[in-house]
This record gives sequence, structure tokens and C-alpha cells, in this order.
Amino acid sequence: MAASSSTGSATEPPGLETQWREIDNLNQQQLRAGDSWYLLDKRWYDQWKEYVHAGDQNSSSYPGKIDNTELYEDLDSYHLKERLSENEDFVLVPAEAWHKLLSWYDMMDNQPPLERKVMCEPPQDIGCLVYLSCRSLSVCMCVNLSHVYLCLIDAIHQKIRQHFNVSETAESRLWMRSTDTSSERLRNLNMTILDSCLSSGMVKYTHLPFTPLNSGHLLCYVTIWRNSADEDSYRGPPGVCGLTNLGNTCFMNSALQCLSNTPPLTEYFLRNSYLEELNFTNPLGMKGEIAEAYADVIKQMWSGRHYSVVPRVFKTKVGHFASQFLGYQQHDSQELLSFLLDGLHEDLNRVKKKEYIELRDADGRPDQEVAEEAWRNHLRRNDSVIVDTFHGLFKSTLVCPECNKVSVTFDPFCYLSVPLPVSKERVMEVFYVSLDPTAKPTQYRLIVPKAGRVIDLCTSLSQATGVPPNQMAVADVFNHRFYRIYQADESLSCILDRDDIFLSSGCVDQDGEEVVMAIYMRERSHYRDYGSGSNNYGTSLFGHPLLMSVPRAQCTREDLYQLLLKRLAYANCSISVANLFFMCMQKYIKHQSMDVPHQQITVQLQECIELFTTVETLEEENPWYCPTCKKHQLATKKLDLWSLPEVLIIHLKRFSYTKYSREKLDTIVEFPLRDLDFSGFLLKKTVNSTEPPCRYDLISVSNHFGGLRDGHYTSYARNKDNGQWYYFDDSKVTYAREEQIVTSAVYLLFYQRQDKIRQPTVPPPVPSSSQPENHISSQTHDGMDGASSCVSMETD
Repeated sequence: MAASSSTGSATEPPGLETQWREIDNLNQQQLRAGDSWYLLDKRWYDQWKEYVHAGDQNSSSYPGKIDNTELYEDLDSYHLKERLSENEDFVLVPAEAWHKLLSWYDMMDNQPPLERKVMCEPPQDIGCLVYLSCRSLSVCMCVNLSHVYLCLIDAIHQKIRQHFNVSETAESRLWMRSTDTSSERLRNLNMTILDSCLSSGMVKYTHLPFTPLNSGHLLCYVTIWRNSADEDSYRGPPGVCGLTNLGNTCFMNSALQCLSNTPPLTEYFLRNSYLEELNFTNPLGMKGEIAEAYADVIKQMWSGRHYSVVPRVFKTKVGHFASQFLGYQQHDSQELLSFLLDGLHEDLNRVKKKEYIELRDADGRPDQEVAEEAWRNHLRRNDSVIVDTFHGLFKSTLVCPECNKVSVTFDPFCYLSVPLPVSKERVMEVFYVSLDPTAKPTQYRLIVPKAGRVIDLCTSLSQATGVPPNQMAVADVFNHRFYRIYQADESLSCILDRDDIFLSSGCVDQDGEEVVMAIYMRERSHYRDYGSGSNNYGTSLFGHPLLMSVPRAQCTREDLYQLLLKRLAYANCSISVANLFFMCMQKYIKHQSMDVPHQQITVQLQECIELFTTVETLEEENPWYCPTCKKHQLATKKLDLWSLPEVLIIHLKRFSYTKYSREKLDTIVEFPLRDLDFSGFLLKKTVNSTEPPCRYDLISVSNHFGGLRDGHYTSYARNKDNGQWYYFDDSKVTYAREEQIVTSAVYLLFYQRQDKIRQPTVPPPVPSSSQPENHISSQTHDGMDGASSCVSMETD
């Protein structure tokens, strides 16, 4: 990389439309050996695109001089940052495009151009393209391997070694990266690329933290890139396509699969109907970028040419417009779905200029009149394929508790968030450790108030053991030590179901005459210090810790030692006095309460909908302003369904957040796959034969497995073309049976109105019994959008 400075001046640029046309045409050219390509800061490039698309040379979006500051660790050495990613941090433009932009906009003083050379161009008939990136070098190398996914990893390893002339005695390693911060060494090089789950995609400029940075090491990142001939070799059912997990993106994949299998929306994008309705000027939209990115994913998934697609560009666009989805943290599929439906609606809104509409209260007018007025007003500002497909109308009735003022409004909705019946009790499993050294720890299953406190847990255990609750200590044990000791007045919501909770008796000092001590078990291990050549010893925790109440008068070293020996002897531990070394093999026993099976609550979907339409009183945090009383009131509120959309999304509110607790509800909600009848819930009664029916059939579901802090999302969906149900678990797709769909993990339900359901156009496939789990696609086959995992090579 040459460290030359900027030109210092800029020539008069052409018109904005001409700028865009020239640069866009140049960016379409293919890689050719010897060509130079240049890195541009992604934010500067996006600002430039916004400027030229605005059509106003005096626009505030003028990008200014080319500025790559964000790509450098510091501006003294101009050393590139680690973990830079194409299309997220930077874009690559060919040399001619770079020089045009440089002549038009100039460059920040003293910044060097970031030039990269193409060492050789990929021929069309190769089976694999290996892209190597080092901190100061990028080259493109071709590996001529047929049937790339069936070749051994060692074949690619050897090709790389040959390319860099690595000596036979030098050690080199391959690493598989699944996320930006997690890598795993590939030790078995005799596996095929298919079996090792290596994905394809774009290069990732990162540096693994455990790789030395001295000059004796060469670090490169390898992307296995399937060429067009390899892609064309696969033909599968359209829509039966996995989505690669980019790192905690299962929530996004699950929501996308549900939308992908929503026939009217998918057909709208496959017919390219969206191209005529893209709204680039909507201030509430995303300049059409979300719609275009979504269309690209859908077209790939329904091309029938991919086992799996990597939605990296889509993920980047979502994070750009919704910062809460930046990075790779876990998120909620319903929150992503809500953002996506709103984003698609605004990007495709047929209303180019929204007029101001003053909303009116019902004031005693007939519901039919008020509802029709509300829907007309809604369409005057919101008219898109999302409204056509997903929007319905519900009636909201508020009653003031003081003056009995009744306020009626009709509001549109895109999905129904329905509550689940919540139990007021909670089942907890705990371990009880008696003061009696001859008694083994016992596991109990207790029923406590869900909004209770730690003393309630002690009281429940007291009824089973006879030990006074005020004589119990409650502790959370984690990693062989006491993680936390709870106070009696603390809320039980602090304790998760997965926590290991221990209760000990006789460990609460009432009169100050005793000392409560925590005893940890350690074992001594032997290791050799290769730096000094000497033998050393270390200790590590094991087993469960103990709480012991000791009289203050018996706290000498010898007293404590003898007391501990006695306690451990009764606990069936082997003791080596010479070392003080204890190997505790203490077992616990199960109380008969553990034999009582845990009864999982089962409710009907209709019960949840009834709860949704039940009268409730507003909470203090969300009062209603009464226009008659002229003050905020805790009014009663009732929601009723007025009209339903073609596709009805039902969100089961499994995540419960109250002032007393936070929990994930694993209630089994039984729901029909066919003939879900809403006629009993609709206020609007059929007035003529042209009204649509109220019966729905299930088309997809989003599942959530796990708890509040972690979990995994999958989905079931019915293919619109062949009528077959499939199970989508990120990149993996398998056939599914209808009886598998109803589980305690169901989170989102997608129903389509029966009069809009089209009969399958092709016969359903016949699952092969010879394939385990009727496997269809796997993580090893990916589309072209981005990289889910790359291979890095480290050489001495």
C-alpha cells in the first residue's frame, strides 16, 4: 500500500445524476488480474449516495472530502483496524471509480489511499475461490477443485501452503470462525468441507485474539466461494431454503421464514410488484433500502437454487436503520417482525405525501359509521401491501371511573398480542442441607407464591422438614462456591428456575454467639512449569460448598479442623489428613415431592383471545386523560375485534414482566391448524354476502426455546406451492408433520383466511426414509449474500 497524500484540490464534478450513473456503472465490472480496487469508508459512501439521490447540489447531505478515518486504529501509523467488514465498515470500488470520486471531492489531508491488488482473476469453471486477507495485504487466489463441497479440507490447506511457499517443516493451522469473536481450530483435515459445516461468503477482515502478531506469523482469512456452475448444480423446491445464523441471529431467521411463507407478500416480491411502489421520499421510511434488501433475500430463497442463504446484507440494513439490532446480541423475533413490517410498509407506502387528519371520538355515533370513517382515514395516510395483507381494525372503549365518560375509538392493528393465563403459584426445586452431619442433602420440590419472598420459600420447606423458617439460610451455589446468600425479605423473582438453591438449617445466628462459615472444597493438582522446568501444585474447587454454624468459643484452627473432618466423614468423603486434602463424593437423596410429576398448564388459543378482549383497569404508569374531568384517570379499557386482515399474526405474550416477577411462560397453548373461527369474537356482523368469512388456516409459527436470558428460535411453515410443512432451524431444513407443531415453544402464529388460500400447484414431495430426520438442507450449503464462517490460516 503506497502512502501517498491527497491531491489537494478537486475538479468541478458533473451533475448529481451523472455522478451516480458513472460510478454505478464502474462498480459493475468484474475482478481482473492486476486491477486495483480501493477501500472507501462505508458511511462516507452512503452519505455520497444520499447526496446524489437527493438531486440538490446545495443539500445538507453533501459528503465533503473522502474520509477514511474510521477505518484506522490511529492517524499516526494509519494502521487499519481489526475486524473490518466489507459492506459494513467499507466498500470496494474499482480504480477508475476511485479516481473520479477523488477528483470530484478530494481527500482528507495526509490520508493514504487504500489500494488492493487482484493477483489473479477467477476463471468460470473452477470449483472454489479462496480469498486471502492479511493486515497489510489482500490477494485473490484460485484453487482449481471440482466438487468443492466434497473435497477434503486438507486439499485447500495444502494449496494455501504452496501459494505462500511455506516450508515443509513450518507449522500451519486452520481455524473455523462462526462469529467475529469465536473461532475453533480445525484439527481433522481429512473431513470434507460439507461435513465440517464451512460456509461461503465475503471476506472478513479480522484478527483472532490468540494469534501472535510478530513478523514471524502470517495470518490470512480464507473464504470458500461457490462459483456459478456449482450453484446451478442444485435444484430444490422454491422456498425450502435455510438461513445461516450470523451469530445469535436465529430470532431474525425465524421471523423471515414465517414472512417468506406468507403467500400474498412473497408473491408480491417475486412478481417485482414492489419496484413500482418503492417510496424513496417517505421521511418515515428507509429510502426503500429495507424493501430492496428483503426482496433480495426472498428472491434467493425462492429461486430453488440454494440450500441456504446468508442474509448478511439484510442484517446490516436492519442494524443501520434500527440500532437496537446492531451487533450480535440476542433479540426477540416479535420485535424484529414488528420493525420489519413497519419498515416494509413505509418503504412501500403508496401515499407519497401524508395529510394531517384530526381524529374524532365516536360521541354516540353508530359503530359502523365510526369504524368506516377510521378505516378511510387510515388509508389516506397508509396504503401498502402490508396494509392490504396484515392490517385489521379493533374497537377501543375507555370508561372514566369518576364521571362515566365513555370514549370509543377504532384503531388499526398489524398483529394481535394476546396474554396467557398466569398462575399465581410457582414450583421451585431446592436442596436442603441439615445441621445433622449424618443426614445427606435432600432435594425438594416446593410450591411457593409467584410474588412471594425468600421467607415464603423457607416457610414452605419448614412444613416438610419441621425446621423453623427463621433458622434457615438460603444460598445460590454456582461453580462450586456460594454465588449469593439471600435475605429473608428479598423477592423470589431474583431466583431463576435454573439456579442451584441450597437451604441450610441452624446457620442463622440469633444471639451473636455463633459464627456462620462458608466451607469450600479444593483439590490439589500437579502441573509442570515448562518455563522453569520445575514441578508445581495448584488447587481447584470441586463439589458443593458447605455452610457451618460454629460457636465463637470453638473457632481455633484445631477446632475448625476437627469439626470439618467430622462433617466430611459423615458425608462419605475420603480424607487425607497429611494433605488436608478432601475428595468429597457426597450424594443427595430425593424427597418424595420430587416424584410428583410437574403438571404443565395447557390452555386453548380461544382463552387467550378472550383475555385480550376482557375489561381491564389501566395501570398507574399509563393513565387516560378524561376530557370531561379534565384530569388523568385510571379508566377501564376494553378491546374488541372489528375487522380482521387476510393474514392474521397472533403474538403469544410468553415473556411476563410485572413489578413482582420476570419470567418466560412455558404454557402449552393448543391452537387449531385449520378452521380457526373468529365469528364469535367479531363485533362487526356480516351485513351482506360479500363480507369475507371468519375462518383461518395456520401457515407458519415462530418458536422460542429457553428462558428470559437466552434461548433459540426456530419456525414451522407450510410451503405455498406443495402444501408440505417444513421445520426451519437456521440453515437446517427438515420435513415436518402436523402433530409436531403444537408445543410449549410456540411464540408467533401466522393464519391465512380460508377464502384467500390457494391450492398447491405441485404435488408434495415424498420424504425419504433413508435420510435421518428427513434432512433437506444443512449449514454447509449457503447462498451468496455474506460469510457466516471463514477459515483462517496461521503459519510460522
